[in-house]
Amino acid sequence: MLETSARLLKLLSLLQTHRDWPGIDLADRLGVTTRTVRRDVERLRELGYPVHALQGTPGYRLGAGASLPPLLLDDDEAVAVAVGLRTATSSSVAGIEETALRALTKLEQVLPSRLRHRVSTLQTATVRAGVAPGPKISADTVMTIADACRRHERLRFDYASPRGGASRRNVEPYRLVNFGRHWYLVAFDGDRDDWRTFRVDRLSPRPPAGPRFTPRDLPYDDVATYLAHQLSARTWPCQATVTLHESADAVADRVWPGMGAIEAVDERSCLLHLGAETPADLVWMITSVQTDFTLVSGPPELAAALRKQAERCLGAIASRRASDGDHGR
Repeated sequence: MLETSARLLKLLSLLQTHRDWPGIDLADRLGVTTRTVRRDVERLRELGYPVHALQGTPGYRLGAGASLPPLLLDDDEAVAVAVGLRTATSSSVAGIEETALRALTKLEQVLPSRLRHRVSTLQTATVRAGVAPGPKISADTVMTIADACRRHERLRFDYASPRGGASRRNVEPYRLVNFGRHWYLVAFDGDRDDWRTFRVDRLSPRPPAGPRFTPRDLPYDDVATYLAHQLSARTWPCQATVTLHESADAVADRVWPGMGAIEAVDERSCLLHLGAETPADLVWMITSVQTDFTLVSGPPELAAALRKQAERCLGAIASRRASDGDHGR
């Protein structure tokens, strides 16, 4: 009986991967015959699990049921879910913290002792530092935007811009992006005939959603790169572009999110678009990539700041050489 119950749980776990399973593959995984698999499937159906037979080939698929089946996780998956829920308790989405905490409590109650110990060890040994909480946003707002993105329906909302005051927008939503401490909506604004980014905490949707639209091609390869370019260049008073004399792949790990956007050129170079409060900040950011570069565009003060930094570095070396020479005499 214990062997049969364990096999049923393993069968259910396999079916929960949401893929189509040929009966012979299930039999190989379980170490039984296809006839035994058929009997086990019937037992799962008797327990209320909607296991559907595949058309045209002997096989099975777990369908969506009226109630949630037991969630079967291996050790690493269970710990990953627990850690994710623990992180969500400090989320910037209003109201989700309590929900995540309830789910975490339920999960920890059913975890085996060895896994509870792993989760507890990680929790007590870890401190989140340097992460300031972002502005709170409504879970309903996030879901309204996400649903409009999925359905390709125009989205109307009131927007409070820090520079332009309040305005009403009617856009074609593309993607929601959680970037740093903020959530952003990337959308095409037909009234301005251009792509725009909007802080989600500054917008208030005005239902119902508008008519459907045909999605447009984003002007970048991916939405994260596009948003990084918008945040690093257009929102800062000092903007610059430099050519880095290495490939985009080679320097990608040295350009952190929000610092700038990389644009591939060829196998030996790429462009880095970035922005900052002052020319001195730009100098620090550019030189932190630790590769040769050429200034393409930027304010006149940036060239002067780069020259001053170079002179400072050369002066430090000259002082060291003079000091070493004095000690040698």
